[in-house]
Amino acid sequence: MVPVTLTTEWKPDDIYHGIIKGKLLSLCPGVTIIDNAGNIPPFDILHASFVVRNTYLNYPKGTIHLIFVHSEAVNNQNYLLVKARDHFFIGTDNGIFSLILNSEPDEVISIEYNDDSDELDIFAKAAADLIKGKKPGEIGKPLRNISERIPLRATIEKDVITGSIIFIDSYGNAISNITREVFLRVFEGKEYRITIQSNKNNTDRIVKKYSDVAVGDLLTRFNSLDLLEIAINGANVSELLSFGTGTVVRIDNAGKKPSPDRLF
Repeated sequence: MVPVTLTTEWKPDDIYHGIIKGKLLSLCPGVTIIDNAGNIPPFDILHASFVVRNTYLNYPKGTIHLIFVHSEAVNNQNYLLVKARDHFFIGTDNGIFSLILNSEPDEVISIEYNDDSDELDIFAKAAADLIKGKKPGEIGKPLRNISERIPLRATIEKDVITGSIIFIDSYGNAISNITREVFLRVFEGKEYRITIQSNKNNTDRIVKKYSDVAVGDLLTRFNSLDLLEIAINGANVSELLSFGTGTVVRIDNAGKKPSPDRLF
């Protein structure tokens, strides 16, 4: 039986965890339910999409991902079942699917439901129908398009990359939208300076590990997602320097040849 993951904006002690798990187990006894992520800031589909986008491919093919973030349908939004890369996603057509996939899905279904049903019932039943062998087309009506949200990307000018922090992890490390590929495209073989929020917070070195700098020192590194991460070895950089989502990260050319020990 394929697993079902939950990505929610609910606090750990919220009743909705028990309700959705109870519904799923009642409909499909023995189903494996996995808490992918919870306590996502309410209505923050940018945060939720970042989490789902960077986690779902670690699950087996066929996994069903339920997304309860800004999930109440408003303004005639549809509840959707989306198939992409051999995974299934169930959520609300609020733009989150375009942010998760960043590509065209294989199949999009508008889930059919009774007017008195809420999203807990609707998502649980759709997941159960898939688990029991129904095809997506038997669960609702095919759609051609989903709501689009444009992801926030780093911008490139001559010898300048301007990005922003898009995620703060549990340790307070700040993850930016500057990819390793974009950095190398502009600065491979060149001197660079990385500035975060103000000229007081800068470095001219990208390291591999937190321990490559002294405890308490600011550092930048490319993490396992190949995104530029800003941290302080042994401390919470977001709290100490008041970084948050949207904080500007700028890389410019200092105009000198790179030192051998500054290449990561």
